[in-house]
Amino acid sequence: MNYVSTRGLAPECGFADVLLSGLAPDGGLYMPSAWPRAGAVPAAYVDAAFHILKPFADGFSDEELKEDIHAAYAAFDDARIAPLVEIAPNRYLLELFHGPTLAFKDLAMQVLGRMFARALAKRGGRVTVLAATSGDTGSAAIAALGGLPNIDVFVMHPKGRVSDVQRRQMTTSQHANVHNVALEGSFDDAQALVRALFADTVFAASVNLTAVNSINFARIAAQCVYYFTATGELGRPATFVVPTGNFGDVFAGEAAMRMGLAVEKLLVATNANDIMARALNEGVYAAGRVQQTLSPSMDIQVASNFERALFEASGRDAAYVRDAMAKQPIVLPSPVRAALAQRYGAFRVDDGETLAAIARVHAETGRLIDPHTAVGVAAAEHVRSEGPVVVLSTAHPAKFPDAVRRAAGQIPALPPGLSGLFDRPEKLDVLAADLGLVRGYIAARVPASWT
Repeated sequence: MNYVSTRGLAPECGFADVLLSGLAPDGGLYMPSAWPRAGAVPAAYVDAAFHILKPFADGFSDEELKEDIHAAYAAFDDARIAPLVEIAPNRYLLELFHGPTLAFKDLAMQVLGRMFARALAKRGGRVTVLAATSGDTGSAAIAALGGLPNIDVFVMHPKGRVSDVQRRQMTTSQHANVHNVALEGSFDDAQALVRALFADTVFAASVNLTAVNSINFARIAAQCVYYFTATGELGRPATFVVPTGNFGDVFAGEAAMRMGLAVEKLLVATNANDIMARALNEGVYAAGRVQQTLSPSMDIQVASNFERALFEASGRDAAYVRDAMAKQPIVLPSPVRAALAQRYGAFRVDDGETLAAIARVHAETGRLIDPHTAVGVAAAEHVRSEGPVVVLSTAHPAKFPDAVRRAAGQIPALPPGLSGLFDRPEKLDVLAADLGLVRGYIAARVPASWT
């Protein structure tokens, strides 16, 4: 399988190039040249993951892919990997937090990290991995890539805008190849710096820059899997409600649909940073000022993966996407808006509704949920369907103890894997959101032989 850029000016390439480069050289996002058909998908999660990933991962033998998948999920604390839990008649939580960093990013990152290391070993050389994170991608990247040879990992998180648990999951890593930056700005500032560093082609080439954010298509491919396994367990199409920031997790649902999965609807659930709710409901994609909320991983006003949805909704018109992404705001043409509406709905949820959803789920089921899941639960109240409604439960409540305590009067206990987290020393540097400063910081820490 070959891959193309959403902006149409990059040459087609194979999976290893997509995996190791992350962003296309024309600034676009990689997409498969054609979507494979999934056919009958096995019920067991690891078997389903192999079945889904195999057509995408050319250059990996069946044995290599199976080995990486089995190793990726071996340490998850639930053998089902992504268990489906009924909380009310026809209402479900899809628990995606049973990996090492207690967030849905582990479902893809644990696989991607192993495939990344394998592809790099085959190709030779070294790489610099750069990740902007709103809270969870950074720790998942560190858990997957920390300590690996020939890789330096730079993670930028917005200073003061992630939870204490999220921050410490990143900054207490003692791996020498991990570098944490607390950026004085928002996640959008961090994401803009990632794109700017890639656009500096001389610098990017000098340090072999690559990305593991959801701009990397391998993340999208791996996240398709739980849509298939959940639907298979239910035995009928569902409405999936997806807490949404950077649009990667919900676009994985569209990818699954394009591979043949029957889905009733994908419901985008945003917090006050509602750029995607406004775009889908009003037809105008316009970034606003990032607002701090109780669901910080969704405090995003530039949803990178929406570019992929625009590419598909426009009939893969790369010229349109290229022109649209150069503008702000983007006024969606009627045909594009109609195509998006066939798959997506959207609702905005504020902090008050988030707290109320946590309290309600706890009162009715005895379960504690994190504020991002609560945004999904609150949005799901708007669904009028006799079929199953599945909220993607994207993080463990222990990652956000303050919000959970405010709503439910309880502080969720840290799982055993995070015991002692608050006793470990932190290692991070604070930087202004300045391209020159960040570029210099990276250049000073990569081996001299790279430049």
